[in-house]
Amino acid sequence: MKPLISPLLGLLYTTTAAQANPISSPTASNKNGISPQLFSSLERLSRLVDISYCIGTPGTGGLSPPFSCSSRCGDVDISGRLELIRSWNTGFLSMEDSCGFVAFDHPGVQQDRKEGKIVVAFRGTYSLANTIVDLSTVPQEYVPYPADPDGDGGDEKGKGPRCNNCTVHMGFMASWKAAREIVVPAVEKARKRYPGYGVELVGHSLGGAVAMLAGLEMRAGRGWEGVRVATFGEPMVGNKGLVEFVDEVFGLKGDVGRGEEDKAYRRVTHKGDPVPLLPLREWGFRSHAGEIFITKGDLPPGPKDLRLCEGDRDKDCLNGEDGDDEEGEESDKGWFREMVNELGGKEEGEMWETETGWPTRFKLWQLLFAHRDYFWRLGLCVPGGDPIDWGRGRYNLTESDDEMRDL
Repeated sequence: MKPLISPLLGLLYTTTAAQANPISSPTASNKNGISPQLFSSLERLSRLVDISYCIGTPGTGGLSPPFSCSSRCGDVDISGRLELIRSWNTGFLSMEDSCGFVAFDHPGVQQDRKEGKIVVAFRGTYSLANTIVDLSTVPQEYVPYPADPDGDGGDEKGKGPRCNNCTVHMGFMASWKAAREIVVPAVEKARKRYPGYGVELVGHSLGGAVAMLAGLEMRAGRGWEGVRVATFGEPMVGNKGLVEFVDEVFGLKGDVGRGEEDKAYRRVTHKGDPVPLLPLREWGFRSHAGEIFITKGDLPPGPKDLRLCEGDRDKDCLNGEDGDDEEGEESDKGWFREMVNELGGKEEGEMWETETGWPTRFKLWQLLFAHRDYFWRLGLCVPGGDPIDWGRGRYNLTESDDEMRDL
């Protein structure tokens, strides 16, 4: 019964009660802050993945060559640099749907040729709210990973390390399988045209899970070099074995902050976002390393509001906000069980009070806010992006540059 009623209670819980006893904020940590260069890179990638919401959304006109859309395609650092290779849309209203685009991201006038990229952007699912409720309430079946990349004994198999005792959420894997028939050939062809270009995979929400699986196949299964991943609000994809494999393949076991600009995987999370904490750890799901935590609740953040997190579960990042200790157990040792046992024995309103407040993973109303607030409010294909961002100028990091020298 625990998984079935948790989200329902979360939806009934008020924001005031959720903030009644907040845990200490990670903003006090001296490890806060990233370089303006990394901040600028992530902010631009968030706008690229926002553009993917123009694909498959009725009435938006989609994405057309050379790189035109109803959203952010005209931004000064995007227009003239992005060249559409192709877009895709494999389904509608299911966890297995997948859509996005593949494009060349040519270097700017003052950039070196090696700065060129092949961008693959994965948008979130059409049915986000229904899917997250499913993730919160119904245990999902696992399928083994890695599967045979091609199923035909192709030459690309077996070039990297194998993943032992690894399981992956079957819905996420099905979504990648649907997309890979389009994405892999398009990227292969693009790599031949510009062999010096790296591959940048970017995804928001459930698109982040697909980007992770795509990155694993390209780096470990196919042995491609220069493949990097950046995700925003990525859910947990598989078990501990898969997490260890991801950490190994992307080199995420090193010291925090070392070579931050060169990290092959950047998993951006946001204060209050429930999606990176789903599906539930009680079912064996785990989060991998590479987390960069946005500690500021509202828009816009600055470089000092982002934190480079340590390991797979940094208690000063999103998992700590959820009230979990380093072993992943609730810090108040069974608040939910006690609350359920006493539902009929406490006065109205009293049953909601816990030591740490309501866990982030059950704040499903934040699907409309924290889960979308990654530098900009993502997920709406209209000129200038979501109306909440209208009137906001571009990020100006001049002052931030001076501030970061003191970190």
